[in-house]
Amino acid sequence: MTSAPPPYVPGHHLLAGRTAVVTAAAGAGIGGATVRRLLEEGASVVVSDAHARRLKESAAELTARFGADRVTSLPCDVTDEAQVTALFDLAEERHGRLDIVVNNAGLGGTADLVDMPDEQWEGILDVTLNGTFRCTRAALRRMKAAGSGGVIVNNASVIGWRAQKGQSHYAAAKAGVMALTRCAALEAAEYGVRVNAVSPSLAMHPHLVRVTTPGLLEALTSREAFGRHAEPWEVANVIVFLASGYSSYMTGEILAVSSQHP
Repeated sequence: MTSAPPPYVPGHHLLAGRTAVVTAAAGAGIGGATVRRLLEEGASVVVSDAHARRLKESAAELTARFGADRVTSLPCDVTDEAQVTALFDLAEERHGRLDIVVNNAGLGGTADLVDMPDEQWEGILDVTLNGTFRCTRAALRRMKAAGSGGVIVNNASVIGWRAQKGQSHYAAAKAGVMALTRCAALEAAEYGVRVNAVSPSLAMHPHLVRVTTPGLLEALTSREAFGRHAEPWEVANVIVFLASGYSSYMTGEILAVSSQHP
């Protein structure tokens, strides 16, 4: 049985007055949906992406809707420490504070391990795991110094729990994001910062259709309890929950946005 997506949930001002940074946020996927949800909940957002043209277009659209005082953008390649530093410096300079960080940057691909060159393995891990590490470190340094708490939400994946042919590099990276989340949460709790992660399975967007075969998309969809893929905003809703006061006692958690938790 396939169910229809539910109605879009309106904002409830859960994050009014907060400042958020979101990586890989230009486009129609989870990152873009998260930015819109954060803005709808009242936050100011620094939007970043490695694709400068796409970021410029997204920022212009968001600024027209939410206002230039609440939307700031800066290209950022999370594999470059200098660019990561500049991104977080901008958030504090522009908005005077840093409350929420959503680490959404990730790079996928399909290759059997026996055929995988070092460059492909290293490229996936550098964006997906090392990039999350760099941004988490930058955020924690600033949040610790500020002494006013904060929230970090990482984007993991159900593939960090389960096996899938051709995904050893991506699965290893996402499992690493999960472990990083749990360990960072214990350290950050000492200064009032929460670190959690979402673990989606299949959130459909145009880019995914272009890089994934129809057969694989059908197979992945068939595993879901609702018989359909998630809408990106449905994952973003869970990110908003983790960023809000409604999850104030949660840290080190990996929330599956899917029925595929092992």
